[in-house]
Amino acid sequence: MTSKNKNILDLLQSSQEELYDNLGASPTGYTLDQAEQKLEELGPNAISQGTKKHPIIGFVNVLINPFNLVLMVVIAITLITDVIVPVFFLTGETPDYLTITILTVIVMISTLISFVQEERSSAASEKLLNMVSNTTAALRDGVFTEIPIDDLVLGDIVRLSAGDIIPADMRVLSAKDLFISQATLTGESQPIEKFVKFDEEQMITESDYSNLCLMGTNVVSGSARAMVIRTGDDTYLGRMNTSLKETKQINSFESSISTISSLLMRLMLIMLPIIFIINGVLKHDIVEAFLFALTVAVGLTPEMLPVVLTTSLARGSINMAKHQTIVKSQSSISSFGEMDILCTDKTGTLTQDNIVLERYMDVNGEDDMRVLRHAFLNSYFQSGLKNLIDLAIINRAESYNMDDLVNYYSVVDEIPFDFSRRRMSVILEDGNDKRQLITKGAVEEIVKLCRYIDRNGEVFELNDEIRKEAMEVYSQHNHDGLRMIAVAQKNNVPTEHEFGVEDESDLVLIGFIGFLDPPKESAKPTIESLNRHGVKVVVITGDSLGVAKKVSSKVGIDTEITYMGDEVEAMSDEELRDAVDHCHLFAKISPDQKQRIVKAFQDKGHTVGFLGDGINDALALKQANVGISVDSAVDIAKESADIILLKKDLTVLEEGILEGRKTIVNMIKYLEMAVSGNVGNMISVLVASLFVPFLPLLPVHILVQNLLSDLAQTGIPFDNVTEKELEKPRKLESKSLVKFMKLFGPLSSIFDIACFVVLYAVFDVRTPEHATLFQTFWFAFGIISQSLIIFVIRTKRPFSLSNLPSGVLVFVSFLAIAITLLFVTTPLASTIELQVLSSTHLLWVGGIVLMYIIATSVMKRIWFKDII
Repeated sequence: MTSKNKNILDLLQSSQEELYDNLGASPTGYTLDQAEQKLEELGPNAISQGTKKHPIIGFVNVLINPFNLVLMVVIAITLITDVIVPVFFLTGETPDYLTITILTVIVMISTLISFVQEERSSAASEKLLNMVSNTTAALRDGVFTEIPIDDLVLGDIVRLSAGDIIPADMRVLSAKDLFISQATLTGESQPIEKFVKFDEEQMITESDYSNLCLMGTNVVSGSARAMVIRTGDDTYLGRMNTSLKETKQINSFESSISTISSLLMRLMLIMLPIIFIINGVLKHDIVEAFLFALTVAVGLTPEMLPVVLTTSLARGSINMAKHQTIVKSQSSISSFGEMDILCTDKTGTLTQDNIVLERYMDVNGEDDMRVLRHAFLNSYFQSGLKNLIDLAIINRAESYNMDDLVNYYSVVDEIPFDFSRRRMSVILEDGNDKRQLITKGAVEEIVKLCRYIDRNGEVFELNDEIRKEAMEVYSQHNHDGLRMIAVAQKNNVPTEHEFGVEDESDLVLIGFIGFLDPPKESAKPTIESLNRHGVKVVVITGDSLGVAKKVSSKVGIDTEITYMGDEVEAMSDEELRDAVDHCHLFAKISPDQKQRIVKAFQDKGHTVGFLGDGINDALALKQANVGISVDSAVDIAKESADIILLKKDLTVLEEGILEGRKTIVNMIKYLEMAVSGNVGNMISVLVASLFVPFLPLLPVHILVQNLLSDLAQTGIPFDNVTEKELEKPRKLESKSLVKFMKLFGPLSSIFDIACFVVLYAVFDVRTPEHATLFQTFWFAFGIISQSLIIFVIRTKRPFSLSNLPSGVLVFVSFLAIAITLLFVTTPLASTIELQVLSSTHLLWVGGIVLMYIIATSVMKRIWFKDII
């Protein structure tokens, strides 16, 4: 058989004889020749790393995108206007390398950041490759021999013992108390016992299959022989690795930026020849018209867009860091602000990650201090490492001053805990030389060993009916979310005796103790606050439904509709999409099911955040729009995440979400300013070119005007944001931005044209002799209006003292205005071929600016009437 893709259930359910036949294997193992032939035929048992792209190719792929193409066009134009023309056309101007240098640095920095992020995306899958040891003991020619795990083939028989890492997906052939830790893959903290027989009742996910050991998990105790049934990329771990290597899709913000960049580039390419032709024909100077058209193209392109976006994201990252939220990928800040679904595990996020003793009860379910006393004595006197359960018992007992009990007993012996028995016992002696054995452990294991039961202080023989009643008490509390342990004891144990496992018999069942990882006090109010802010919290856990339901209901999460892993597995993608919007809790969920659930939410149009800290969360972290992990998480989870929380707490997460929204609100403000202003400038330049018998602005005017307008806008990332603007997830939508551009762009052109009318009608500017006055007047109006209109557009609501602009925004805006006034009211005007404006000119400029502000405010009230 040469296929590596055998149906996994067929291989697990078939008899061992059928298994040997299906894989062409032998109970004595392959011969060396057979193994070599199989290896050549099927390939090595290795998880592929893929063909690594040469860094130069990767860099070029990142460099070429619509946004960078706009900037590269600008660089090419600037190279012509500022360097090539002055050098080769001998215009008398000094070559200017400053602009082209700044633009080139901007492109290179943004490209390098993206390139580094893409290179790091493969790091998570590389971490997985370190989970498997180098050699294993395989049966070859009837003898177990250490071979490289890469040489394992389908049908190989491998010997497993405590400490071994499973080298491939394997079916158990023989086992003795084989316990496997699957925490690295599933997040389950307790080791799972594996058996020779396939249990059809445990068919929820592959990790639950009773006779399947998964590659990358490890043997905690026991021993086994197992046969390799899947290797390399076909293993559970290999499929996870393949998914991790997939490139994460760009988020909606990046997509919108790309759309807007493409639109601006197309508009620029359309306007460039039109402006060139109009000015060339009307002004009769082809060279001057060409230079003007190129310079207008530079002015119409928002070359400060990457600077402002980078500043916004960097400021957002710094502010989020102050709230214990570290941003790995700055572009994820926008997704953080857009997020309306948060998928999270419960442990440590909703709960304290600290087990407490919730109930101590007799077999009737009534509180009984005797049960607590026996449990306390067992936990206190056991000599091994005290686990969280022991500490929880001791802490609860000490709260009732039971620690004095230890003075009345001495320890005689103990029977330590092991995973096969799932219990431990201590033998104690009191001051009257009376000995008793106290046992605690897994309920099913303890009850099997009990011959008697203590009911209300009387001991009865444990018949089937009484056993059923006791187990119903256990089942009810377990279903309610308590982790249950049974407590039993036996009196009159031998005095001269070497104690062993055989002494754990004929016990008296005295009751149960129930544990709970209690919810954090902050969890419920934080979840309520997240709901108010438009974020639905969904719990996705590998834990049992009972535990997850109890915790979720305590913190205010709706548990009316829930789904288990087997139910999710049975759903088609379409059925799962229909189900997710109505469910807030998924339990017993496997790693690939987590990924499916996240994708189902995304397919319904949601922006999904996923909070996880284990290897079992890596696929979902990669799939989510924003992957969130914690500082204490495993490396693979942190590599797959976009955001790292320094504290695993929803309060920290909520603060980060609000900072993300602040960032995206301010970026939207800038983009609205940039695109509407540029479209308005395009229309104004076109109109001026048609009706003015000279160049409306010289190239130097456009560049300086562009620089000062951009200066005013660099304060936007630092602007204040209202609580109202943070109430709901914020999303940059290119359609909304285009609508804003279509309305407010032409509106700004109307007042540019008003300047032309005033210059023509009031100041009689009609001939080329008046060109400098025209250019100075429009230059001043353009910068002052753009610097002040920011304060109108920055909020969708009317002016209010509760929503004042930030000091930084006020400072840079008025700095731009002050520099502009220096250029038009002092001898500095001549340095860029302008003239000094009179007070009358300035009054007219101020008047038109005021009318523009009033008109924009009125239009804003109409446009955003639903918000206001």
